[in-house]
Amino acid sequence: MVTAEILDVTRIEPKLKHPTIFKHFDELEAGESFIIDNDHDPKPLYYQLLGERGNIFKWEYLQQGPLRWQVKIAKNKNEEQENAVSVSEKDLRKATVFKAKGIDYSCNTGKASEKISEGEKKHIALPGIDKLQLNFLSDYITNTYHAYIKSNAEVITGLAEKVAERHGSQYPQLNRLAQSIPYFFKSLQVHIDKEDNAVLPAIKQIASAENSSVEDEITDLDIVKQSLLLLQKEHVIITEDLEYFRRLTNNYTLPDGACNSFTYFYQKLEELHSTLVHCMHVEEDMLFPKVSALEAEAAEV
Repeated sequence: MVTAEILDVTRIEPKLKHPTIFKHFDELEAGESFIIDNDHDPKPLYYQLLGERGNIFKWEYLQQGPLRWQVKIAKNKNEEQENAVSVSEKDLRKATVFKAKGIDYSCNTGKASEKISEGEKKHIALPGIDKLQLNFLSDYITNTYHAYIKSNAEVITGLAEKVAERHGSQYPQLNRLAQSIPYFFKSLQVHIDKEDNAVLPAIKQIASAENSSVEDEITDLDIVKQSLLLLQKEHVIITEDLEYFRRLTNNYTLPDGACNSFTYFYQKLEELHSTLVHCMHVEEDMLFPKVSALEAEAAEV
């Protein structure tokens, strides 16, 4: 039984916010309710709740900004009776589409591009990429950076194992690299699959939409922007892993007399580092701002 009338979600760790709210909702008896208090519009939660629990609740805004949002969430007394009127068919359809695309609704912060030095950014040669429209920019990310990662993951992992086996006793950092790199690529693959299969197609669909209403566009963008916050959080983790590899290798500095495999391994690892820095820079400083600009354009129509 929920005893707290108001749940201040700003005090909850970001990754635990939605699970905590779901726990409170699941513990409600029919007819009971609770209030969530937040520092931004929790509309993405509405679609997640609708997608995960179905049309069995009422959603009532008590306060809508500019600094605080409060929403009363009530579990229906009679689901069958209220199903037909509590939400629109459009909302049900949206929730189904978002769930099918695997779009994450979590609220997370963090930006990898803030951890990329200005020196690194200055050496990123990307002529004309910032001028690409969203559709082309999304395809460029998939076909250039993500394609590189997929085609090189097995090569780099194999090199890490081979070099560690031959030289790990003399250079212990190679053993740590051989242990870490497979897990790094496994996590990285999940990340780029999320982008390629859900977030980037959603961005392209919004950018190409001709018949959707302004309200639909803004709502869709809200969900995508929540997903971008999660991607930024994951970018920070990727950046930290890359910096760990850099420290282990002393900035990819080869020891005297390094064999061909050792040399090739460090070259490929440094190439991977550079490619991922490029990718995160393009996404956070070019792609993501263009998505934000779409929201402003839709609101002006």
